[in-house]
Amino acid sequence: MTKNYYFYVKLQLYKPLLSECQMGKNRKVTKHITEQTVMFASITKWILISSVIGALIGVIVAFFLKTLEYFENQRSILPFEYYYTLPFALVLTVIIVKKFAPSAEGHGTEKVIEAVHKRSGKMNLSVVPVKLIATVITIFSGGSVGKEGPGAQIGAASASYVATLFKFSARDRKKMVICGISAGFASVFGTPLAGAIFGVEILIVGALMYDILLPSIVAGFSAFFVAKMFGISYTYFDLAYYVTFDFDYVLIAKVLLAGIFFGLVADFIITTLRYIHNLAKSIKLHYTLKAFLGGLIIVGLTLIFGDEYLGLGFETIKESISSSHIDHEGVPWYAFILKTIFTSLTLGFGGSGGVITPIFYVGATSGNFFGGLVDGYIPLFAALGFVSVLAGATSAPIAAIIMAVELFGVNVAHYAALSVIVAFLMTGHRSVFPSQLLSMKKSEALDIKLGEEIVNTKVTYTTKFFRNIRRIFRIIIIYYKRAFRK
Repeated sequence: MTKNYYFYVKLQLYKPLLSECQMGKNRKVTKHITEQTVMFASITKWILISSVIGALIGVIVAFFLKTLEYFENQRSILPFEYYYTLPFALVLTVIIVKKFAPSAEGHGTEKVIEAVHKRSGKMNLSVVPVKLIATVITIFSGGSVGKEGPGAQIGAASASYVATLFKFSARDRKKMVICGISAGFASVFGTPLAGAIFGVEILIVGALMYDILLPSIVAGFSAFFVAKMFGISYTYFDLAYYVTFDFDYVLIAKVLLAGIFFGLVADFIITTLRYIHNLAKSIKLHYTLKAFLGGLIIVGLTLIFGDEYLGLGFETIKESISSSHIDHEGVPWYAFILKTIFTSLTLGFGGSGGVITPIFYVGATSGNFFGGLVDGYIPLFAALGFVSVLAGATSAPIAAIIMAVELFGVNVAHYAALSVIVAFLMTGHRSVFPSQLLSMKKSEALDIKLGEEIVNTKVTYTTKFFRNIRRIFRIIIIYYKRAFRK
């Protein structure tokens, strides 16, 4: 009786504590369920929004690509060589851009990055028709530009308009614009995953915005499949190259050397684009006369070197990567140098279009040249150059590695990863997109302020690195001296 009584008393004393414990567990369960419910709602929301955005951009980009293809096919109706129209085309392009949408100037992607970082993704809808028309005019006349940048800018401007129309918040608009960039790239590249990642990766060097990855990938796939539904076809490459299980030290060494070379090529592109842009800016002429002068220079160079360096140049890219000896051995070793100059002149003197396709051209042809130098399998090195120069020039190594898999197959991925990372590091803190934000140092031997645009960063080296190198050499010398004495 006494024991039961004591047990009853203890139970009454501990009852509030037991109740509190139970309530604590219930709160934890409630919080857990609430968090999962919110995440489910957020995921559902962004899958729906990004799918619609992607589909819309897929339609617009398909129209852009079909229009571009149509006008390229009409060149033959001219009674003279199409590139003679280039001086007039550049004049018309700069007039259209300056009068109707100044933000459509240049290669497109740079302006989108600027809008994301500085204006929460707010863009003018007039960019869409102006960029489309200006790019078609430039490429029809032989301007050495690409179509990916305009695709991204058209996608971003369309997404921004939808966000403004339906009164989304500034944060959501920024997300939707990034989805537009990814959708634009994916539907033009023909590589939905790489295009989607590229649209996110180019915004900040050394960091990925993980909260936007899912909607960007969904938007990329949506745009890609819709563009295919509208008859857009894409080219993928069969290198006829297969990996063996033996570890080939010689090939690995060649790939690492190739990465260094491609990093230097990427730096050459960045430097040449910037130099000719500044040179054109310094010429004291009316902008129409300046554009006409630039067109005359390009026509003159075409008459000297040929028309292989005009337009998109996709045939030369295919020849560089082709497994046919007749094709890839017919590409001139200096093709990547001339293409860089032609592209820099076109963009510097007012042409409208992207810079990514020319980077592909430069990468593939420089890889073709390097493969011949090291007596390697030329299509493999051309493919490595295709993605490695992209990574070095745009600071987007992850997207470049994924692109290698999507375009060339998994057999190339192991080598591409090595070459891409080396090229990315070798380029240093430079990019064809000066509005990219910098969030990493590529070497501890360099002092650089993070969190700023690449164009505003100043790099200085630290003496600590060189002191450490000197110490290592001293240790090696001392070791060999002792070994020699013995």
